[in-house]
Amino acid sequence: MRIYDIITKKKRGGELTADEIKFVVDGFTSGIIPDEHMSALLMAIWFRGMSSAETVSLTTAMLNSGESIDLSDIPGIKIDKHSTGGVGDKVSLVVVPIVAACGGIVAKMSGRGLGHTGGTIDKLESIPGFRTSLTRNEIIEQVKQHGLAITSPSSNLAPADKKIYALRDVTATVDSIPLIASSVMSKKLASGSNAIVLEVTVGNGAFMKNIEDAIKLADTMVRIGEAAGRRTTALITDMDTPLGYEVGNSNEIREAIDALKGKAPDDLNEVTRAIAAEMLYVSQKGSPDDCKRMVDNAIKDGSALQKFRDMVKAQGGDASVIDDARKLPQAKYHVAVPAKETAYLTSMNAEEIGLASMALGAGRAKQGDEIDLSAGITIMKKPGDFVKRGEPCAMLHANDTKKIQDAQLILRDTFKAADKPPKKSPMILARVEKDRIERF
Repeated sequence: MRIYDIITKKKRGGELTADEIKFVVDGFTSGIIPDEHMSALLMAIWFRGMSSAETVSLTTAMLNSGESIDLSDIPGIKIDKHSTGGVGDKVSLVVVPIVAACGGIVAKMSGRGLGHTGGTIDKLESIPGFRTSLTRNEIIEQVKQHGLAITSPSSNLAPADKKIYALRDVTATVDSIPLIASSVMSKKLASGSNAIVLEVTVGNGAFMKNIEDAIKLADTMVRIGEAAGRRTTALITDMDTPLGYEVGNSNEIREAIDALKGKAPDDLNEVTRAIAAEMLYVSQKGSPDDCKRMVDNAIKDGSALQKFRDMVKAQGGDASVIDDARKLPQAKYHVAVPAKETAYLTSMNAEEIGLASMALGAGRAKQGDEIDLSAGITIMKKPGDFVKRGEPCAMLHANDTKKIQDAQLILRDTFKAADKPPKKSPMILARVEKDRIERF
């Protein structure tokens, strides 16, 4: 078997066998197949796509490239959640404690941010002392005791994905549905949970720019999960506008805590309520309506906030930040972005806001970059709000005035306004399960 022949076959639209895909993944992970050959194959896949069988084989090969976590020592149905990313996406920080408060069991592996999308692990590390690297035994004991843990994956968890993703990032092949699906699902399957709820974001702040591609990606990932014997569903959520009012690591921790106290913005509340209820539903905790009521009660009675407090303490963090947000990292400079005219705000480009937050220091351009946990953006007006010329639409937070200037350039045309307010649209656009797609 030769990599040259496999590249040629895919370039011409052929379907690769499971053995050919395993040969490629094993060879690239071990260093036998060089970057230039893998780059050529990735580009051929980008142009030619992959069949369902190929995508499952790629996921399986990546999954088997390293270790998987065995969670069988934890009784009950273990539920995992994954988002394809966005701007202001602090959903995991809110839903995991809610689900645990309702009796769900969540051992969640999360990642770091890259580019304009934030990472849950970076956000949690803005809590002083919070440990995101736990051993398997620590994860199991914590989940047994408290029902939840959010940790970073070990380097041995699907290592092929990490190496392939790094190459996709520099070869313009990130936005390929089979490559995204296999990347996400190899890590989710390796994480050891029995059931998986996926959030596929769509819009200018997401990888998927239109609803049809988002549904196709969701359907592909759901089928991979079900083929592996995991109960898997997906919700499609809107990401044309940043979620909530805060973008940036410590900013989003603060807003997540407020949400757990019952003070979530409407858009964040709609998304977190739906995803938490979906996680409880696939965990067999009740009917969809029962699960929604459980979510509402967990916020109302304070049990969800207590679960977040329990997790922070268990992972070495300073839980006093829950009561005093001033203990979170704070930026030195705060500069307003003024409205250009008196009118109704109609839209704001989520990707540009994410890129501006990254320019302020809140994100990284490449793996390994240092980030500023205090940097970010507070959005002060959302589409539908009436603004007066000169009134702040957003506030920039940074420790470097040059970075603020860079962010201002990115945001110069981000906030659009008109004489009439826009129509309000739902945040949950579709639900995907095996052999069923429901649009809202």
